[in-house]
Amino acid sequence: MTDGLVRCAWATADELMRDYHDREWGVPERDSRKLWEKLVLDGFQAGLSWRTILARRDGFRRAFDGFDPERVARYDEGDVQRLLADVGIIRSRAKIEATIRNARAFLSMRNADEDFAGFAWGFVEGQPLLWEGPVPPNSPLSEQASKALRQRGFTFVGPTIVFAWMEACGLINSHAPACFRRADTFGNTLKNKT
Repeated sequence: MTDGLVRCAWATADELMRDYHDREWGVPERDSRKLWEKLVLDGFQAGLSWRTILARRDGFRRAFDGFDPERVARYDEGDVQRLLADVGIIRSRAKIEATIRNARAFLSMRNADEDFAGFAWGFVEGQPLLWEGPVPPNSPLSEQASKALRQRGFTFVGPTIVFAWMEACGLINSHAPACFRRADTFGNTLKNKT
């Protein structure tokens, strides 16, 4: 079924991807916990397709207590073993342990009065950047954000993961030029980035 709307090419494969593209991807996210959840999921996606993660997102939310950083930060080896046995998620020890470390890093920032949303949006001066031209796997901006995250104790936050996260959370608008979401999502609040 077609509705006549032009979308980014990756969003045309199936209904799950189309719905995610149309409703979520690239919509500016300003909630700290939701930004952290999306960063975790982008870390789990490394080496896999986004569709794989999206299809298991409910399983991730269940397994990681709704991505409550306070609960995840208290996980121990027993929780790691529980998660490694959970078929509803990606069972990677490195990614599971990174999620626990990242929950602790998130809380450390909060305890130091550094809001995660303010931190993230600070890289784009509070407004989405409109990406012009070919979309790379990473950029100097994502390298800068990756370095800052690692300095705060985060892991599994390389520049490519961070670039994908910045796109997903609307910090960078990299919708295709003809995609109906390019302007629809953001209005006139964009700064050009070439």
